[in-house]
Amino acid sequence: MKALKRPVLLGTGWLCVALGIVGIILPLFPTTPFLLVAVWAFSRSSPEMAEKIRSHRHAGKYVRDWEDQGVIPTGAKVITVVMMTAMFGYLHFGADAPAWMEIGTALIMAGVAAFVLSRPGRRST
Repeated sequence: MKALKRPVLLGTGWLCVALGIVGIILPLFPTTPFLLVAVWAFSRSSPEMAEKIRSHRHAGKYVRDWEDQGVIPTGAKVITVVMMTAMFGYLHFGADAPAWMEIGTALIMAGVAAFVLSRPGRRST
């Protein structure tokens, strides 16, 4: 089992890098969360690759801010909450979802929104 750990982590890292690149191209597809998972996987399988992402001139700041202080930029918080609200609005008004699904979705989204909004919006000095 241990022999598979490194290849699985490397594969996870590269898959998440690829999904992060897709997120750069496609609107509304996230980039940073995939890069965070990639850094996590690479830190356990290829520390050099993890450091390349952490020191990237564009994405590295967001990754370092999250890893070091749990920062989620204010703009990202707004987008997250607005998109979750819109998706719940679609679920409630546009889909024929059962009540238990709406309630469960609302509870999960409220928990995620509470977490996102509880994080600092910028790095403390």
